[in-house]
Amino acid sequence: MSMDNKTAVSLLFHGTEPAYKVLSDTTVHDLGIDTITTQITSDPKEQQMIIRVLSRFTADPEVAGYRQDIFDDIYNLPQMREKLLDLMNQIDYLKDYGTWRKSAEEKPGLWDLMHRLDELKSFITCVESLHDCLSDPGIKSQGLKDMLSYIDTLYTDASFAQMKKDIENISVDANSIQSVTIGINVNSRFEAESLGLISVNAKSFKKSGIVSNFADAVAAKDKLNKDTAWDGDMRYEPADTPSTEGALDKINATLTEGINYSSVIGNKSTLSKVPDGDSTSGSTFYLSNVASKMMSHLVKKLRSVLSAYSDISIVTISKLIPELTYYINFAEFISAAKKKGMHFCKAQPVPAQNDVCMMNAKGFYNLKLASSLASSDEVVDNDLIYDDTHVIYLLTGANRGGKTTLTQAVGLLYALAQGGIYVPADAFEYTPADMIFTHFPADEDKTMDLGRLGEECVRFKEIFDGATGESLVLLNESFSTTSFEEGYYIAVDAVRALRLKGSRTIYNTHMHKLAENAAEFNVSSVVMASEEGKRSYKVVEKAPEGSSYARDIAAKYGVTYEMLTGEEKA
Repeated sequence: MSMDNKTAVSLLFHGTEPAYKVLSDTTVHDLGIDTITTQITSDPKEQQMIIRVLSRFTADPEVAGYRQDIFDDIYNLPQMREKLLDLMNQIDYLKDYGTWRKSAEEKPGLWDLMHRLDELKSFITCVESLHDCLSDPGIKSQGLKDMLSYIDTLYTDASFAQMKKDIENISVDANSIQSVTIGINVNSRFEAESLGLISVNAKSFKKSGIVSNFADAVAAKDKLNKDTAWDGDMRYEPADTPSTEGALDKINATLTEGINYSSVIGNKSTLSKVPDGDSTSGSTFYLSNVASKMMSHLVKKLRSVLSAYSDISIVTISKLIPELTYYINFAEFISAAKKKGMHFCKAQPVPAQNDVCMMNAKGFYNLKLASSLASSDEVVDNDLIYDDTHVIYLLTGANRGGKTTLTQAVGLLYALAQGGIYVPADAFEYTPADMIFTHFPADEDKTMDLGRLGEECVRFKEIFDGATGESLVLLNESFSTTSFEEGYYIAVDAVRALRLKGSRTIYNTHMHKLAENAAEFNVSSVVMASEEGKRSYKVVEKAPEGSSYARDIAAKYGVTYEMLTGEEKA
């Protein structure tokens, strides 16, 4: 691959970037992605990266497989991951790429040069370290191999070698500056009238050297020099002497003739007239301005050297750093979770069969809930499938029996799998979804204008219009904010329409009558089962358990006959 080839390298897709659909902020919250993200990293920028990847959906199984293979490598090669993690911590500046995108009209100064030299040296270190890390023989994924190919081309390219040499040479020159010598003209009141830069030196002044000599000369009148003779190489031109060309212009003209760092800072003088009013106030600023003026050409040289790399190498590397960090953060998180007893697996994307999107999830659980539990022994896993006879599930069960938790868990399976991450399950085969839609209860302040039922209807219409046969639709107590008769009437039409569209759906509801008529709608009824009155949090395919919800609510608020009267029923 030639450096002239500007084809982007990415760890999120191979070749041309696919078109994405983006989860709404509401869905990100409903699925608990925002909560999980804060458990993975405390860095706000890294959190945003995780949410950005997990919320961008494409139904292309190759994209999901490409990501899953990369994550597989990063997780299964902990020594490589540790090296990459150390590297990420050393080159944080690449996450905020932008320094080299300054306007060409901006005049770079001395401090800008020094900062850029550091960045360039870090960039060189980054390239070399990435090359070393990605040379691990255990790497199998196409994504990391492509990245190594790009890094290898950059690493061995002759232009890169020349850039590295130039940076090293300039760094040596810049770092060797230890002191500067200036000449100052004074008046009868010993006020500075003009000053000039005489030399830039590789050694610091010592008390036993020129500083003490100068102090002695000032203290003893008989040692005052009668002229301005200087043993060193000095050319001094008064700043206030009439001239058609200023001293700085002369220097600038000299610099543009060629690049010779030693000649630039070794023997060319620069002058400035001290401003009127306060004869000393501008001296330090003058020195900085003069140094910056001299150094600016070096910065321009650096920009010229990097012009072939700024849009290819640095941009690409800077984009790859957050992508690598995304996988590394999840690998660290899952590694720690496994030590606590949680189980994960690599998801397997499969094509649709007879135009029906498939899913076979075994032993899956809700990662958001599991991460908050004190012990993995409290985690309850479940099995669920989607096929030609199981497209929509009507989920019923006792209050607080795990319906919302299971609904959320299914959505997280898809988000994590399509983001390339191991999923919380024993096994997970699935046809990637083109989008996830959630219809969970809205906050009260979002229903003021339309009323709760009106707001629910508007949101569902938007979901239905956006959904396809490749989508996943998760409904949580939808249309339950009105009377049972009105809610049931709307729910029947919604279920029938979703079945016609073919969207994979879980609709958890307390409308047991809706689930009792599941066969009539050509959908499936499942229940969060109870065992001897205790919630098992296990989903079972069967008819609803009648009035369990009403009985639980009555017991919760103390309105059973026994609780109200203190007597047993006759």
